[in-house]
Amino acid sequence: MNRARTTAGAVILAVLMLAGCSQSEGNGAQVAGKWGSTDTGQPNLTINSDGSYSGSDGCNTMTGKGTISGMTIELGTAAMTQKACEGVDTWLSGATKGTADGDVMTMYDKSGKKIGTLDRDD
Repeated sequence: MNRARTTAGAVILAVLMLAGCSQSEGNGAQVAGKWGSTDTGQPNLTINSDGSYSGSDGCNTMTGKGTISGMTIELGTAAMTQKACEGVDTWLSGATKGTADGDVMTMYDKSGKKIGTLDRDD
């Protein structure tokens, strides 16, 4: 009887440990970091593991709080400046979601269309 309890306890502990590993990945381990370039006119995002983010579309600065699930961040509502910048493609301002795949974050607009990519810059 004690041996059965010990085995059951070990199995439960192993399952909880594995759940903790996948939980930490789901908490932004792969999504969090610096993406894009901070060079003038270039888009960039810094994403924290809690889903908060800040960056620039190359012209306007933005900050917000998104939701991370696995390899994806839903950006949510962002506060953004409204400057006009000639010759800057501000595609990142239209992003609502990003998906990390290795060292590339693919950004999508509200219709789900791919609008650009950001390289990891950590």
